[in-house]
Amino acid sequence: MKMRVLTVMVGLGAGCGEAAVTGLPEELAAAPPTLTPQVSGTTSRLQAIAPVDERVVWVSGLGGSILRTTDGGATWERRGIPGTETLGFRDIHAVDADTATVMTNNGGPNARIYQTTDGGLTWTLQFQSPLAVVFYDCFAFFDPQRAIAVPDAENGRFDVLRMTDGHTWVDIGDQFPAGQPGEGLFPASGTCVSTFGERSAWAVTGGAAQARVIATTDGGDSWTAHDIPMGGTATSGGISILFRDRRHGILGGGELAAPTVQQLNFARSTDGGATWSLATPAPFPGPVYGLAYARDRADDAADSDDDAGLGRRRVVATGPGGAAWSSDEGDTWQNLPAAVTGYFAAAFADRRTGWLVGTGGRILRVDF
Repeated sequence: MKMRVLTVMVGLGAGCGEAAVTGLPEELAAAPPTLTPQVSGTTSRLQAIAPVDERVVWVSGLGGSILRTTDGGATWERRGIPGTETLGFRDIHAVDADTATVMTNNGGPNARIYQTTDGGLTWTLQFQSPLAVVFYDCFAFFDPQRAIAVPDAENGRFDVLRMTDGHTWVDIGDQFPAGQPGEGLFPASGTCVSTFGERSAWAVTGGAAQARVIATTDGGDSWTAHDIPMGGTATSGGISILFRDRRHGILGGGELAAPTVQQLNFARSTDGGATWSLATPAPFPGPVYGLAYARDRADDAADSDDDAGLGRRRVVATGPGGAAWSSDEGDTWQNLPAAVTGYFAAAFADRRTGWLVGTGGRILRVDF
């Protein structure tokens, strides 16, 4: 979905505010994170993050922006693609310091997917839309060879793409439910589609009379739609979705047209996305654009479906109106400083180290 969002760039103030949590295990009752602004070298809005580990991170955004760090963000290098300076790269996926994939949703033949295997020195065009009108909003990878990319619905059809060989993207829109009038996805943070394990994926929509989560458990062969308790207007719905195992997931979103109003912007599922319940809202005004679990990659591989996995429930939420973190998957929230506004996306390399990116080319390292 084409986004038109006005945000105000605010400098980062000193201090992290109070965030005491009592009655929790020591790890979960930790002090607020340390926030370190980093110099990106661009003033373009950044919207997606792909950490590989605590040192290697890729970032993408508007104005053809593609950046990479190999030293934890102390320095960021431009890794853009010649001829794409007017395009917005709304999502990025990284395997290592050499291999990354980016996607633009500028529409029609400017809806493209590129991959590099040499650290961004050269890029290969993997996909260019043959359609005159199509906007790919997010993609998500099961593994380096297999991925899903989802666009807005056009004329009632989602032209969903699937890759199964590491380089060829094939339209599987016939397996996807029909689109409602106005239905699409919000390319705010690269997290409107997510995967878990080898076969489970979820896409969250908005812009229609009923916002939905559309899910697969067989790698994209079939998909099922489930209603969610937010949205219902052309400018609202789900925006960000993540799962920590095949059953437990979180969803952020809200109404873009009410950026100064506290909203019911956060929901959870305990049954693989079939049903969703509103939970304690993230405490900043406006919608949630990006969610991130602060967790180790080993947690993803474990797939324990563990209700008691408290150590894996630290969540960070962000949006134009602010940012906050939770040590209990959204039962309670603690605001980050008031100056932390205008950040679109969050992502973590492990349970301690992550980044926020947003307007004005700003990058903020977050260390718990």
